[in-house]
Amino acid sequence: MSTQPVYPAARAAAARIHPRFAQRFATTSHAQDTIASLPDAATVAFMIDAAFWASLRREEGYSPLISLAFVSPEQAVSPLRFERSLLLGSKALTKLAPAVERPGIHLGVWPEGDELRVWGATRHLPPLCFVLEVFAPGLLAIKRSRSQASGKYVNIAVIQGDEVKILDERAATEPDCPNLLTSLLGLESQFATNGNVSALIQLAVSIREHRRGGTLLVIPARSDSWQESILHPITYSVAPTFSVLADLMRVNPEERSDRTWQDVVTKEVDGIAGLTAVDGATLITDSYDLLAFGAKIIRRSGWAQVSQVILTEPVEDATPMIADPAQIGGTRHLSAAQFVHDQRDAMAMVASQDGRFTVFAWSTCDEMVHAHRIDALLM
Repeated sequence: MSTQPVYPAARAAAARIHPRFAQRFATTSHAQDTIASLPDAATVAFMIDAAFWASLRREEGYSPLISLAFVSPEQAVSPLRFERSLLLGSKALTKLAPAVERPGIHLGVWPEGDELRVWGATRHLPPLCFVLEVFAPGLLAIKRSRSQASGKYVNIAVIQGDEVKILDERAATEPDCPNLLTSLLGLESQFATNGNVSALIQLAVSIREHRRGGTLLVIPARSDSWQESILHPITYSVAPTFSVLADLMRVNPEERSDRTWQDVVTKEVDGIAGLTAVDGATLITDSYDLLAFGAKIIRRSGWAQVSQVILTEPVEDATPMIADPAQIGGTRHLSAAQFVHDQRDAMAMVASQDGRFTVFAWSTCDEMVHAHRIDALLM
C-alpha cells in the first residue's frame, strides 16, 4: 500500500485475522477459480483502517453503514462498475455510504498498482470472500462469505475501538453448546432438522435489530410444564396458536430456495421478533408455533432461586466465569435464567437495548444454567 494505517488496532487485528483466512483457503475443497482471492495482511490492515475512520465521520448527520468486499469486478456477478475507480479512504466511503447502506450491497475493493481502490458495488460474492462491515462508529465486523447461492456469511472477528475479538469456532464443540451457537459459528449441527436453527438465527438478528430489548422463550412443543413458570392469566395469550411460521418451516428443503418463500419467512420472523418489544416474554415452541407474548416469568413452585450461571463468549482467550445472573444484565436476564433453571429442556434468548444478546440453556455437564453471550456473532 502507498500509505500505512494510522488506526492503532488495524495492523494488530490484521495480524490475527489474516492467518484464519489463509488457513481456510488452504483447507477449502473448492476449485481455485471458483473462490475469492486471499488478501494479504497489509491489505486487511488498510481496509480496516479506512473503514474505521469512515465510521467516525458523518454525512448529513448520519453515521456511515457500509460493507467492503475484497473482490475483483471479474469475480463478482452482475456488478455495478464505476467508470473511474475511487481511492479507498474514509472520505470516499463516507460519501458513498448512503447509496450502499442497505443489507446485501458491498463496495468492491481491489488493488490497482500500489493502491487499493473502490471499483463499484455488487450483491453477489464468491465463496471465502473477505468482507468488512461497519455497524456503528468504531464498531466493525470481519466476515467471510459462504457461497454465492446462500448469501450467508461467517463472522471471523469484531473490532470495537482498540478491542479485537476473534471468534472461536472451538466453542461450538463444547458438549452443551446450543445448536443456535453452532450454526452461527458456521459449523454444521448434527441435531438441526427442517431448518429450525436457521429460523432461530433470523429471530435473534431481528430481535436485536429493533433495539428495544426483548426475551424469546423456546419450549418443547409437546410439553406443558412451562405453564408453571409463567404468571396467569397471560395478558397476550394466543388462541389458537399462531402457526404461520411453523407451517412455512415444514416445507420441503427444495422449496426453500424460492425467493418468495424466503421473503414470506422474513416477514413472519420480523413479526414475531416485533412482539418481543412488548414488556414480558414471547413464547414459541421449538417448531415455531407462537403461544403468547408479554408473559411474566415467575419461579416454579418448589424450585430454588437461581443464584449462579456460567457465562461464556465464543471468542479466543475468553475465560468462562461463574456469575450472579444480575451481573449479566437486568430483570430480563435474571428472569430468563430462572426460567431455564426451572424448565431445563427450554432455551431463552435475551436482547438488551444496547445490543448485547445472550442465549440461556441448561448445561447437563455442569448442572447449572449456561449463559452464552453471542452479540459478536449476530453482526
